[in-house]
Amino acid sequence: MSGRAARRRPHARAAPGVPQRRFGQAERRIEPLRVISDDQVAAIHEAALKVLAGQGMRVLHPPARALFAGAGARVEGETVRIDPAMAAERLATVPDAFTLRARNPARDLRLGGGHCVYASVGGPAYVMDNDRGRRDGTFAEMCDFLRLVQALNVIHQEGGGPFEPMDLPAHTRHLDIYHAQIRHLDKSWQTQTLGRARTMDGIEMAAIMLGTTTEGLAGRPALLGIINTNSPLQLDIPMAEGLIALAEHGQVNVVTPFTLAGAMAPVTLAGALVLQHAEALAGIVLTQIVRPGVPVMYGGFTSNVDMRSGAPAFGTPEYAKAAQASGQLARHIGVPFRSSNVTAANDVDAQAAYESQMALWGALTGGAHLLEHAAGWLHGGLTASFEKLVLDAEMLQMMDVWMEPVATAPADLALDAIREAGAGGHFFGTRHTMERYGSAFHAPMLSNWDSHPQWLARGSVDARARANAVWKDLLAAAEDPPLDPAIDEALGAFVARRKAEGGAPMN
Repeated sequence: MSGRAARRRPHARAAPGVPQRRFGQAERRIEPLRVISDDQVAAIHEAALKVLAGQGMRVLHPPARALFAGAGARVEGETVRIDPAMAAERLATVPDAFTLRARNPARDLRLGGGHCVYASVGGPAYVMDNDRGRRDGTFAEMCDFLRLVQALNVIHQEGGGPFEPMDLPAHTRHLDIYHAQIRHLDKSWQTQTLGRARTMDGIEMAAIMLGTTTEGLAGRPALLGIINTNSPLQLDIPMAEGLIALAEHGQVNVVTPFTLAGAMAPVTLAGALVLQHAEALAGIVLTQIVRPGVPVMYGGFTSNVDMRSGAPAFGTPEYAKAAQASGQLARHIGVPFRSSNVTAANDVDAQAAYESQMALWGALTGGAHLLEHAAGWLHGGLTASFEKLVLDAEMLQMMDVWMEPVATAPADLALDAIREAGAGGHFFGTRHTMERYGSAFHAPMLSNWDSHPQWLARGSVDARARANAVWKDLLAAAEDPPLDPAIDEALGAFVARRKAEGGAPMN
């Protein structure tokens, strides 16, 4: 989209007083940053290959080890060693771009090239808002969070369950989460991948949602799931089961090592990237053994710990640099790249904003194709925050505007306006301004641009309090997208049957 066309795109208001851009992906035309040289990229890649061929990866799942062995890997006990030629052969079948289906075809998503998906926070244990603080979440609150994800146009995808609904049984709550994702969203949503049963339940419910079968879903993926290796150098049984199930059925794995420099990875950034790259390669290779050509993504999540306490740190300069370097590594092997918007902040405060902005900057300038936890993450990923959801949505809108190309057509150069204003004049009333003022600049949903006296006179409301008002306005105006009653009934029957069967075992 040209910058000129982007300015013509009208704002959509999901609730009175909440300006939003219309739903859609802003194609990135700016080249990703290169924070390491091509020689450094090659050195990290070669070092990772040496790790896989020499030390190898511990794979705890016997069927996964059998798949590796059948494809030519050396398997000794639980250790799998992959030689460079085998890795190169399997990387050659990975698609560099793909489309992900949504319940509403107008909300299908493109991943790869210049297209990035913003996915809301997924998986925290707790929920938080200004009114009640941090607490265990309920199913009703989770549904409200999903409604906000639907209402916020800048969020393209739901991130796999915003937080755990602790009032539901652990072994069946994933079924209620999937059903809620389908009911409250016509956007793309992520499935859970902790074991085969949970993964297959998501695949089967997505097929029902789209009026097809699991076989019909395989040719046109609709689901994406996060696979975390157990760093250093281990793939556990539940994650291996989830990876294999997704790949078998043509759905998208996002292989993401959890490499915290100084704890689960070497303390040097280069060493942490070597470990991340090796673990990501092992998972990516396994997807292509299961189903050659299935979409897969390279997940970068390298950060560091506080060496005084051992606590994870996020949104650091090291995190941003690692995200940018990870993008280079992903492009080196031709695999779409995932990064995240993260912070270790304990409140929706200045730290939450500047750490998230640092993480956003690193991820998006690093060329990420999936921005996981793009909105709502707090407390190092332990909490989903209603106010942080809005704060992040504001920053995402700003990043989208920043990525739009600068238009330089004759009308944009504004020579007539310069002539009309003249020396010492102003541009408020020129024809050029009057034709464009309504859509010339980003209209914020959260920022307050009053003068200081005006702000004081209107109650001195800070950003966190404004975010609280915004999400409540959005929720009050939210309407669930239409869902075919027959599909909803079929989903309900599936959920009831699986609950009667006992759901999924706790791994």
